[in-house]
Amino acid sequence: MSVSFENPILFYRNLLIAAWVFISCATPRALAGDINQLTEAEQKGGWHLLFDGKTTDGWKGYKRSDAPGTWEVQDGTLFMNSSGKERDRGDLLFARQFSDFHLKLEWRISEGGNSGIFYRGVEQPQLDVIYKSAPEMQVLDNDRHPDAKMGAGGNRTAGALYDLIPPRYQNVRPVGEWNQIEIRVENGYIQHHQNGKLILEYQLGTQRWRELVAVSKFPGLNPTWVDVPARGFIGLQDHGDSVWYRSIKLKEL
Repeated sequence: MSVSFENPILFYRNLLIAAWVFISCATPRALAGDINQLTEAEQKGGWHLLFDGKTTDGWKGYKRSDAPGTWEVQDGTLFMNSSGKERDRGDLLFARQFSDFHLKLEWRISEGGNSGIFYRGVEQPQLDVIYKSAPEMQVLDNDRHPDAKMGAGGNRTAGALYDLIPPRYQNVRPVGEWNQIEIRVENGYIQHHQNGKLILEYQLGTQRWRELVAVSKFPGLNPTWVDVPARGFIGLQDHGDSVWYRSIKLKEL
């Protein structure tokens, strides 16, 4: 087969385009959709990766120094393996504590699954799990898990401040798809974002806050739960169902 170069200008233009595409693909830089990497703007803006995509370094269990055995790294994700229900279970905490911060991450839940994202949780001698001290952003298969229809007004559905405040509207994606989450905590003012939308906000310490907690399940678990600590751990819940987390990024405020 012969190749004709009857139009050299067109030929060299296409050659330059092909070379540019190759170089762009080969250059190791993080773009907005890259997994477990910071973009150039995030690096300049003071963001940090909490999960390197390869190990559980920097993570631990509640009141222990190592990660529970049900958590493993799978294909660049932190994976809670439900097949390990009988072995070494527990929630996974980032080992550093934070006060004010902006957190970003992505989650994917299994069919019928339940999990959650905790913040400002603390380890206390009288407590055995993080949810007895920490607010929780719910992670859930709304269509299949019964928790979605429990509570009041949707306050146990995906994105909710669990058992306290429902999302303004529900935009969670179907099982098997990734959801983009942001939690912003600053001076007691907290926002939950789900898939690019602000879905709820609240202020700690207000009369309204105390009223919400008073009629929830939390006073029965910990009488001082309403007084959320000023500084604490970020945690991922082992609720016994398979769940995946990735691209966990944080900026201190």
